[in-house]
Amino acid sequence: MVRLTNILEKVKGYHPRADTDLINKAYVYASRMHDGQVRKSGDAYFIHPVSVADIIADMRLDASSVCAALLHDVVEDCEASVPDIKTVFGEEVAFLVDGVTKLGKVNFASREDRQAESFRKMLVAMARDIRVLLVKLADRLDNMRTLEHMSTSSQERIARETLEIYAPLAGRLGIQWLKAELEDLSFKHLEPDAYAVLDEQVKAVAKNTDAYIVDVTNKLKKMLLTRGFSVQISGRRKHLYSLHRKMKSSGIGFEQVQDFVAFRVITESVADCYATLGVVHSEWTPVPGRFKDYIALPKSNMYQSLHTTVIGPASRR
Repeated sequence: MVRLTNILEKVKGYHPRADTDLINKAYVYASRMHDGQVRKSGDAYFIHPVSVADIIADMRLDASSVCAALLHDVVEDCEASVPDIKTVFGEEVAFLVDGVTKLGKVNFASREDRQAESFRKMLVAMARDIRVLLVKLADRLDNMRTLEHMSTSSQERIARETLEIYAPLAGRLGIQWLKAELEDLSFKHLEPDAYAVLDEQVKAVAKNTDAYIVDVTNKLKKMLLTRGFSVQISGRRKHLYSLHRKMKSSGIGFEQVQDFVAFRVITESVADCYATLGVVHSEWTPVPGRFKDYIALPKSNMYQSLHTTVIGPASRR
């Protein structure tokens, strides 16, 4: 179980002046309100709001958001009311808790509604504050991490809802790590056999792949820093659901996936972004037809970047 001290240390690390006394008060209050409640796993229910608060701290949100995460179920599952929360914790925390509670009452029973883009827009409109959506996403993530304790039918329903509603919403908000984990957890419960096979295939090459990512990252840093660019560089493996979707849509096996690894270069300006692309293309041969300009033509969520595929070290794409 995550400890309160861990959450407070995280918050103080990015917000030294945060109201940690308020967070501590919310922790004690939620612990008292959830006393005696248990989850399907048999664990104390209080573990869940603490885990959600820890995720919110990982997102580096403010103290009010951490409090809302700790308190997000006390109105729905306990005898507390929104006015009670407002009296004890103030208007801002009460507003966030009320928003998360209202989102929890939305009915996803209709498959047509779940798939509709208008439904995700409705969630955004209902939230009124981006922090409400983030607490709800953190809540869903922790529930997905412990989904195996639910019945098979509940696992399928919740996983599909997550894949169709919450993972795309995380993507629209630009939180790619959250989108990836929600997709992978959904994939695990919706297609367990395909997930297990692909997971084993990825694990078999993980050690060499991770070493390759470190090597290319270092080469990119040297290539760009010596030319005077101020950049942040990171590399990653394609997550499982993304791999599965690529293999399925292209009709290929795991060994034929060309973009299993990818690298991100963050520059200080648009001009540097284009210039950096030129440097990379001068060092490594670009693959024809694999360039996309999301700066000139941003995605619908205003994501802007340049995408390219090159023949890198060891002739890998």
